[in-house]
Amino acid sequence: MTRTTHSTDFLAPARLGRLELPHHLVMAPLTRNRAEADGTPTDLMVTHYAQRASAGLIVAEGSTPNAVGQTYPDITAIHTDRHQEGWRKVTDAVRAAGGRMFLQLQHGGRVSHPATTGLTPVAPSAVPLPETIFTPGGHRQAAVPREMSADDIRTTIGDFAAAARRAVDAGFEGVEVHAANGMLLHQFLADNTNRRTDGYGGSVERRGRFAAEVTEAVADAIGADRVGVRISPASTVNGVREEDTDGLYATLLARLEGLDLAYLHLVRSDPAAGWYRRIRAAWPGVLIGNPDLTGLTTEAVARASREMLAAGADLVALGRPFLANPDLVERLRRGAPLNPVRDRYFMYVGGAAGYNDYPALDAQTAPSSDSIVALDGARVA
Repeated sequence: MTRTTHSTDFLAPARLGRLELPHHLVMAPLTRNRAEADGTPTDLMVTHYAQRASAGLIVAEGSTPNAVGQTYPDITAIHTDRHQEGWRKVTDAVRAAGGRMFLQLQHGGRVSHPATTGLTPVAPSAVPLPETIFTPGGHRQAAVPREMSADDIRTTIGDFAAAARRAVDAGFEGVEVHAANGMLLHQFLADNTNRRTDGYGGSVERRGRFAAEVTEAVADAIGADRVGVRISPASTVNGVREEDTDGLYATLLARLEGLDLAYLHLVRSDPAAGWYRRIRAAWPGVLIGNPDLTGLTTEAVARASREMLAAGADLVALGRPFLANPDLVERLRRGAPLNPVRDRYFMYVGGAAGYNDYPALDAQTAPSSDSIVALDGARVA
């Protein structure tokens, strides 16, 4: 897809394919365990996302395309009519508030447990998560996953495509295929979790095949201009390890390049990292950068956003700043202080605390935009 006009002014209007965005700031997907037990979005989530509708684009939290793909308790899903109806309430509220949304499709693979799903986890190989995992009964030893058969692979690819169709029917502008952070697609990519000897394991071409086929199926289902892909090169989250990061992602992206996708989303993009520079140079389409913030202040967020754009990213995805500041964009526009993120406990405990109770900026006491001259020596608006 054609890249947005390059600018380091993160508050300037941007474009993502057919979508006109009011600025360059994207709300990153944030799993917060506020769904019902069956994965249906709740009224808390309707409020949460509507509060943050001023984001240029919201990428909603990872939602499972089938039951066995569930990671933790109270994670969202998108494989039943009830899930779809619940998400429709969210997208309707966000659209009414002037926002736009994509939905992240996430299959946990071995990052799951029978105590949560009632099912044995599946993965590219029978290699368990090397740590405990949270379940409804607390932390438990990870289960040994069942190696996926050829039929399992075909069925899962179909489940992703069906979930994408449901997402569009639920009012999302598109979906993001989650191939990062040690989830199922990343487990196929990583050589320590993929020990297969068939057409889905071994060489970088074969290890990238599943992620590519999922993305191709989703693009066929809803149109490539509605599909983004998230990757996390060199990440060791959830115990994955890549010995050949450069070759792996060069091969994967070469296959995805011809699809003309909506975007490529890089987790924790470090502009100084060699793999980041190589991916930016090789990827012809829209790139969403996700900076690793050194602090949650107005100045730090503004600086990181400009640096990300200067390093070639087209859009900037922010997580914690949007979590703690439903009016983040206005705070950055005015140079007003940011809310601090509350105790990590509140991120995942459920309820409105630490989720929907972050205060919005008081327009009566905040400095006016005219009085904000500079952040790091440059005007913010």
